[in-house]
Amino acid sequence: MEAVPVAFKGAPAVKHLVEALGIPHTEVGELRINGLQASLGDPLQPGDRVDVLAPGAGNGASPPDEPRFVADNHLGRLAAYLRMLGFDTLYRNDYQDPELAYIASQQERILLTRDRRLLMRKVVQYGYCLRSLEPREQLDEVARRYNLLERAQPFRRCLKCNHLLEKVEKSEVIERLLPLTRRYYDEFAICPACQQIYWKGSHFEHMQNLIDEML
Repeated sequence: MEAVPVAFKGAPAVKHLVEALGIPHTEVGELRINGLQASLGDPLQPGDRVDVLAPGAGNGASPPDEPRFVADNHLGRLAAYLRMLGFDTLYRNDYQDPELAYIASQQERILLTRDRRLLMRKVVQYGYCLRSLEPREQLDEVARRYNLLERAQPFRRCLKCNHLLEKVEKSEVIERLLPLTRRYYDEFAICPACQQIYWKGSHFEHMQNLIDEML
């Protein structure tokens, strides 16, 4: 563990100094001041030694048992991947930072972003700062951080709007199907919110291969 000297005036809270070093409080697990367990709101005195552990088993605020997410504006592909795995993931490409922080706080969602300053907002309790720019690697990061593979229920959510899908008889949607889809597929699901229709075509196979690769 590397020691980083930090100068300060008065008696600032641990959160203030930790985030001054560029570490969002959502990235902090267990804290110790002079070897004793501490919290982000505890004040510091000159000469104090603060140990900051990364989140892990038993460290930091535990997210809800069934993790739900809200993704910022640049993470549309990641949001689709998470929905594919069955996880409740809110996403719009016009969310503003205050709105993202409010949704994460009020709905106890995990805020996913690459913006460290956004995660430093006081109201944000759960969040993760993505390291990679690649959606597929981002999915691996989130899956490892929150043990998602143990909880995944693939193909139960709409990739477009996040709503849970419902099975539908072919006869009820046949007028909306292309000729080849009518001919070769018999099992369908529909999103009751946006009316998007799903079947086990080539896109389904691609997603299944992605899940198998992760597993």
